[in-house]
Amino acid sequence: MDRREIIQLLGLGSFSLFASKLYAGNNKKLQAQKPIVLSTWFNQSVTANEAAWVKLSAGGTALDAVEAGVQVSENDSTNCCVGLGANPDRDGIVTLDASIMNHRFEIGAVAALERIKSPIHTARLVMEKTPHVMIVGEGAQQFALSQGQALESAELSEHASKAYAEWLKKSEYKPKINIERNEGPNPSGEFNHDTIGMIAMDKDGNLSGACTTSGMAFKMRGRVGDSPIIGAGLYVDNSIGAATATGHGEEVIRTCGSFLVVEFMRRGFSPVEACKKAVERIKAITPRNPEQIQVGFIALNKKGEYGGYALQKGFDFGITASGIETTKITPDYLLNHD
Repeated sequence: MDRREIIQLLGLGSFSLFASKLYAGNNKKLQAQKPIVLSTWFNQSVTANEAAWVKLSAGGTALDAVEAGVQVSENDSTNCCVGLGANPDRDGIVTLDASIMNHRFEIGAVAALERIKSPIHTARLVMEKTPHVMIVGEGAQQFALSQGQALESAELSEHASKAYAEWLKKSEYKPKINIERNEGPNPSGEFNHDTIGMIAMDKDGNLSGACTTSGMAFKMRGRVGDSPIIGAGLYVDNSIGAATATGHGEEVIRTCGSFLVVEFMRRGFSPVEACKKAVERIKAITPRNPEQIQVGFIALNKKGEYGGYALQKGFDFGITASGIETTKITPDYLLNHD
């Protein structure tokens, strides 16, 4: 009996319980009926997916859904890692990165954007209003203002100000990972690189994705991670599937991670298997000690099959489909510390 038959037998109300149990059993082909939306880090997914689902359930496009979804995290002033309330770079300045991609291979991205509340909207405007695909720094801010976005205060949020003051005591810059943590973005900054990436399929079967972040906390001025780079932090091929990443951006860039996941799906691997193979590639080639970094991928293919995989324990994501409340999925991981 496949998963769809189980759901039909038991009723859609059992979706959340059985999705988790099937995933825990290493099921290779988790599947949901369209529309469907997935996003990284469950504690963001609950509200972000809800906003995306409002669009999808009304017959809206996947593109509109992913923009609306990740904007919830951008607007959350308590989020350590997304939006203007997030932790700053080592100079005490919050800089934001974002990318967006639709089913027609149209793309837009911004990087090192300051004092603009919704970088994902700016990225969409780059895609729709310019002949370019990425604008950075001061130019990105000027473009956002020219399109009617407001210039926000440069003052740090309360939690970011405290985290920055604590960081200044030693001024150490390195990725931080707590493998025992099983929740998403945390104002304490124990995970200091928790992007929100979202991928969705609409009623017409079209895919889109969005990815937005403030990048690593206390990063070098001007550092840009994988999130705004199409093929690294995000990739969509409407004939195959979509993928997005979270974690240590340098390693995702090194492997063209999200593109790699989609290419593995093109070769016939399920989303879970494709994410696992991309994580294995990261472990194999990273010049860093993989024990000290974290990377997680989520993916969705054209059949509505979905999944994820991580390098370390602690990654989770949320799925919303069939009108059922967002379900927490805790995927398998490569490095076993138990």
